Amino acid sequence: MRSYSLIAPAKINLYLEIIGDRPDGYHELAMILQSIDLADQIEVRSLSTDNIRVHCHHPQVPTDKSNLAYRAAELMATQFPDAFSNYGGVEITIKKQIPVAAGLAGGSTNAAAVLVGIDLLWHLGLTQSELEELGATLGSDVPFCIAGGTAIATGRGEQLAPLPNLAPIHLVLAKYRSLEVSTPWAYKTYRQQFGSTYIRDSDNLAARASAVHSGAIVKAILNQDAAEISQKLHNDLERVVLPAYPQVLQLRELFATQPGVLGTMMSGSGPTVFAIAQSLQLAEAIKLNVRQAIPDEDLELFVTRTTTHGIQIVPI
Repeated sequence: MRSYSLIAPAKINLYLEIIGDRPDGYHELAMILQSIDLADQIEVRSLSTDNIRVHCHHPQVPTDKSNLAYRAAELMATQFPDAFSNYGGVEITIKKQIPVAAGLAGGSTNAAAVLVGIDLLWHLGLTQSELEELGATLGSDVPFCIAGGTAIATGRGEQLAPLPNLAPIHLVLAKYRSLEVSTPWAYKTYRQQFGSTYIRDSDNLAARASAVHSGAIVKAILNQDAAEISQKLHNDLERVVLPAYPQVLQLRELFATQPGVLGTMMSGSGPTVFAIAQSLQLAEAIKLNVRQAIPDEDLELFVTRTTTHGIQIVPI
């Protein structure tokens, strides 16, 4: 049976600004998203039946319809019934490296890989834009995970404008395995605490959303200035997550004190915290120092770097 194996990179937020409420109930956002080398591997294989099956060794990853990868396959079957009838169902195997419930778009990038894999399996010939449009119906991060690289994201995060690829920047990521932060809770709590500052006029929302295009961090990205990027990191959700989750705050504060750290921030709604390091050697040293300071086996630490791509096919 035919199959494809795909690399599905995680992402971090270099910038996350909450602008206001949208008519659809979501928040209007201005973000800068960045792909990283930490990645899952997804195998998509044709089945002779009309079933969709998901396998994953990770105990926290569901294999039923609640898995976004399953829903991606289901979406393709609904959107392309003739191809589904002709080629049959799919078996999806997820080799998990991205930590679960980490604010790193692990579920979204798995779904993105399934969309790309089924497009290849069924010979659909979809463009990247068409795949991104499908992905947006599954979740706000899915379109970016397909494209990858460095991008400005506006709307609820699905409207993308690519930025020049960054030269590799070394990162250290930290996440408590058992700790989860609900994304809906984070945004709801932010609305409760800071909703009075929201822009209400829809025209002003659009104006504010476009303001990030001339922001200081975008200039730093254009200049390939890792030190300046590190100084301009920003995440509005830290205002509600850090006070409520002292372990996340502790990680952020510990990273900030490490030699060789250019900047540190929580990614997305957390609870992963990342640090930008001056070099790979210093990143490894930072990881070791944090492990010695917090010898808790529940704490996962990763050394990785930025990457320029989204979903990629593994050469056979």
